[in-house]
Amino acid sequence: MLAVLMRDTRLAVASLLFACGTAFAQQLPPEEPPQPMPGAQASANVFHVTTNEVLVPTLVEKRGGGILYGLKASDFVLEDNGVPQKIRVQEELDAAPVALVVAVEDGGASVLEFGKLAKMGPLLDLFLADKRSLAALVGFDSQPHLIRDFTHSEQELDHDLQTLEPGDGSAAILDTISYAVDLLDSQPKEFRRVLLLISERRDHGSKHRKAEDVIRKIGRSDVLVLSVSFSPSGAELLHDVQDSGDNRTLNMVSALVMAIKAFKKNVAKEVAQMSGGEYTTFIDDKRFEERVMLAARDVRNRYLITFSPSNPTPGLHTIRVKTVEDYGARIVARSNYWMLQEEP
Repeated sequence: MLAVLMRDTRLAVASLLFACGTAFAQQLPPEEPPQPMPGAQASANVFHVTTNEVLVPTLVEKRGGGILYGLKASDFVLEDNGVPQKIRVQEELDAAPVALVVAVEDGGASVLEFGKLAKMGPLLDLFLADKRSLAALVGFDSQPHLIRDFTHSEQELDHDLQTLEPGDGSAAILDTISYAVDLLDSQPKEFRRVLLLISERRDHGSKHRKAEDVIRKIGRSDVLVLSVSFSPSGAELLHDVQDSGDNRTLNMVSALVMAIKAFKKNVAKEVAQMSGGEYTTFIDDKRFEERVMLAARDVRNRYLITFSPSNPTPGLHTIRVKTVEDYGARIVARSNYWMLQEEP
């Protein structure tokens, strides 16, 4: 009799707990599916690499500083996955207007850099020298947000930079790069597209894009990324300067794995290198201003090399650019592109 009573009691308690749990679950809001990134839309102008020409922005800088001008296609060697390609240099694009997105981190420790960012407005005039050129300002913490749509007004951008509001503790760099590329793809195709990314080195907080997504996107676009990061240690900076990507494995699967690992360590540097842009760091106001000025100057000092891949295998391709003659120069060129599967 006692055993039956205990069994009935346990059943009653279990039923009561189940009923309470069901009622509690009914009070919870339904689970929502992941939301698309704000403002991210597919663009008709996206640069898709199939068997068409691949654009390789290439900066040739003399050992003592300054740009080495006057080189022609015959002065360069470009290898796609180790195979030399037939190339040409598009000198006629030098006068193209610039579409610029300035993406500044306003979350986390970036509040300590607001004083430097507040002085950046006049420096943007260097990007907007052509009256047709436009710039947009994007802030980001746990997600990107458009502060100023494309404008030619340095005064508007200067005001926005002086009135930045601190964000949360995240730095969704991957989400922001993807968002910025979409913004740039909305501009006319004759514009030279540039992303100036000012942030820390590592992503923390991206919910919509993974490293592979951004590698694919940058690899399919013609966006030039210039990264100016909060300064890492001297040892890491030395490594970043020395590592040009020339000695990386050419196997496409291995290259993708290595690129994903590198993105986790320093996404600001890797995305710049992939696009043919530059990565640098800053500590004080003077160095920050110098870095932005050099970035603006070098946008128009790049040789624009193009080629049609001799082996259009879909996936991540590794590019290496060098000069026929050894000028002792530093060459900064696009290191990767992504070949799409052709439609039947």
